Amino acid sequence: MEQLAILKNDPWLEPYAEAIEGRHEDAVKKEAELIAESGTLNAFANAHHYFGLHRTADGGWVFREWAPNATDIVLVGDFSQWQEQIKYRLTNIGNGVWEIKLKAGDLKHGDLYKMKVHWDGGMGERIPAYATRVVQDEESKIFSAQVWSPEAEYKWQKKSFKPKTNPLLIYECHIGMAQEREGVGTYVEFRDLVLPRIAADGYNAIQIMAIQEHPYYGSFGYHVSSFFAASSRFGTPEELKSLIDKAHELGIAVIMDIVHSHAVKNEVEGLGRLDGSYNQYFYGDDRREHPAWDSLCFDYGKNEVLHFLLSNCKYWLEEFKFDGFRFDGVTSMLYYNHGLGQAFGSYGDYYNGGQDVNAITYLTLANKLIHEVNPHAITIAEEMSGMPGLAAKIEDGGIGFDYRMAMGIPDYWIKMLKEKKDEDWHPTSIFWELTNRRADEKTVSYVESHDQALVGDKTVIFRLIDDKMYWHMTKGDDDMTVARGIALHKMIRLVTLATINGAYLNFMGNEFGHPEWIDFPREGNGWSHKYARRQWDLVDRKELKYHYLNDFDNAMIELVKGEKKFETQPVVKLWEKDDDQVLAFKRGDLVFVFNFNPIKSFTDYGILAPGGEYEIVMSTDDPDFGGYGNVDESVRHFTQVDKLYKRHRVEWLKMYLPARSALVLRKIKKPRACCKKQVKK
Repeated sequence: MEQLAILKNDPWLEPYAEAIEGRHEDAVKKEAELIAESGTLNAFANAHHYFGLHRTADGGWVFREWAPNATDIVLVGDFSQWQEQIKYRLTNIGNGVWEIKLKAGDLKHGDLYKMKVHWDGGMGERIPAYATRVVQDEESKIFSAQVWSPEAEYKWQKKSFKPKTNPLLIYECHIGMAQEREGVGTYVEFRDLVLPRIAADGYNAIQIMAIQEHPYYGSFGYHVSSFFAASSRFGTPEELKSLIDKAHELGIAVIMDIVHSHAVKNEVEGLGRLDGSYNQYFYGDDRREHPAWDSLCFDYGKNEVLHFLLSNCKYWLEEFKFDGFRFDGVTSMLYYNHGLGQAFGSYGDYYNGGQDVNAITYLTLANKLIHEVNPHAITIAEEMSGMPGLAAKIEDGGIGFDYRMAMGIPDYWIKMLKEKKDEDWHPTSIFWELTNRRADEKTVSYVESHDQALVGDKTVIFRLIDDKMYWHMTKGDDDMTVARGIALHKMIRLVTLATINGAYLNFMGNEFGHPEWIDFPREGNGWSHKYARRQWDLVDRKELKYHYLNDFDNAMIELVKGEKKFETQPVVKLWEKDDDQVLAFKRGDLVFVFNFNPIKSFTDYGILAPGGEYEIVMSTDDPDFGGYGNVDESVRHFTQVDKLYKRHRVEWLKMYLPARSALVLRKIKKPRACCKKQVKK
């Protein structure tokens, strides 16, 4: 067997070659086992076409459920006055599969229904595992499946779409809290009111949370009950499709937060004891419950579970035309101990026998399937341990994700803001943290996500400004705490975006410094929606300072989008001086210069850069971005030769650097003499 590329690329992995090759072979063998009859993963992952409720060619219905421990199953619902009737009793057709065929008039669009499942020693009402529509009664709060068969299928306006990933600029969002009013937002509101904002802001992808149905709204969508149902609290499936269609028209890819790392414990709403057993979809032993999340852990060693989860990936891609997935909780999947309490300080920690081979196999096959279904699909792993190969190609020995979340970066910024005085911000530390990554794996860099915006934590702007936010964000109010906060907010975002090696992510509203936290309706706050929304009026009001941050965010996004393959250009360090707190690096023809010094401005500060003429293309000190206008952006900068550095092909680039500011300069390309044309009059 030829050595895998992941081992060739990183000699430090050589001692663990057997483990890496083993996990690769495990995935190859499992794929061969699964596709023995179908031929491909794409053909295999069709459980959703077989199980669940479907119309038949003659206008009738067929319903199937996998429930090997059940002794009897009856459909109950509006059509049976919620009573068990022989007419709606399923037949066991073998291999744990139950089936019923019904006539056209036996069910109708909009009917609510459940399964009444019997097993030795008990019975209970259950929502089918493959239900594609689940609704909650407003008064009783009870969830039920709903027959969903509208007269006309949704007609897609945008027939095909290819995401823009050079670079991938992600706007993380939540449909229910994207609206201004106090309440639960809808797919339609998001499509009509929020998507245009995102397009205007320059982002080319949205990452939507909480799509899969979940009983508790405040779970942020991470305790899923119905994996094939788009949450009905935001609207209908057709309205979600319309949202995605509109996003594609605007050139925006739509990535879904998919939760395959665990499931809600609820038995009536979820899969917990669908057929009365404890080990149908989940482990039946002490591994069944997640020790930190109060949820259930899938048994990835079962082919039926793989069939369910792989089909779930394909369903969302095909039925709703999602452009890919951000897999939640990947660290929890990779290790038997879920990564809890483990430092991951050396390579040995990734190959010490504590890895869940079955889960790794599933993730590998999921990535392969997703890219079989849609070669342009995007997959992102939310993973904090740093396991090598997670975002490397499967054929190279990796697990196949396109990107991995750079989760250390937001943790780093929070640590800096909490523990370091401004004068102790060291450029060497900042540059190392932002560029310390595996060369063969793309990452998603971000300053903060939804995690930092929740009650109990603080966003970057709130750590910087705190309660001054409420009193001093009006223009003309020169509060120094706010001025510091606005300056650092821009610098932190610019240096994080400028050093990406794949993608950048921002959570909804953080681009303009959205005040306060996210607090979903709960008993502790009187079931209030006051903080489960976005106050867009703040950024729209020009008498307030929020729009400065938004305008800056727009400008820096536009800057990197204008550079060809910005994210693949090498990040070349030009200068770092901790005592001055100055950092400079280049990418292509752009030079980024940061002065993190809180009190010192520098005149004619020199950094070493490729010789030539430079123009300023962005300044965080620009008055349009809430700065003081101390930089004359019209001045061209010419490098000065120093014989000491001539052999390094760099010269002194000197400029004025105000305290707490950053500049972006572009080297001006001179046309070659042979190419100059003489213009005749």
